[in-house]
Amino acid sequence: MASNLPYAADAESPLKPEELQVLRSQYESEGEHVGIQTQFNFAWGLIKSNTRPDQQEGVRLLSEIFKNAPERRRECLYYLALGNYKLGNYAEARRYNDLLVDKEPQNLQASSLRSLIDDKVAQEGLMGVAILSGVAIAAGVVGSLIFRSIGKKR
Repeated sequence: MASNLPYAADAESPLKPEELQVLRSQYESEGEHVGIQTQFNFAWGLIKSNTRPDQQEGVRLLSEIFKNAPERRRECLYYLALGNYKLGNYAEARRYNDLLVDKEPQNLQASSLRSLIDDKVAQEGLMGVAILSGVAIAAGVVGSLIFRSIGKKR
């Protein structure tokens, strides 16, 4: 099944402030009876944002759609994965992305996003190992200095 969802790189280019404001104004003008499409469009614009609070709000809005509109779940999966990826919630991003891949194994956007998630997890995993190694080395140095100090006092 061909998909018209953008590649993950598309989320890295935020909307212009005036474009996001158009989506925000439409969303706010509909009040408590906001339409699913309006909510989705606004959430999409928020996820594309470079600001964390906007991205968090976008994920929150998409989560509401996912929960309340079963007919839109497939469409939400990709953007929930993308939003969580941008927020650094890689486990959540992978979970949503895997659900989409299960439904659409040939989805190129989901495959692209899976690669980005895996690369980021590997990169942060290596960084975590480096940090833990540095802490272990520092603890070893401090420990040896303490033992030397104790040994000299005897």
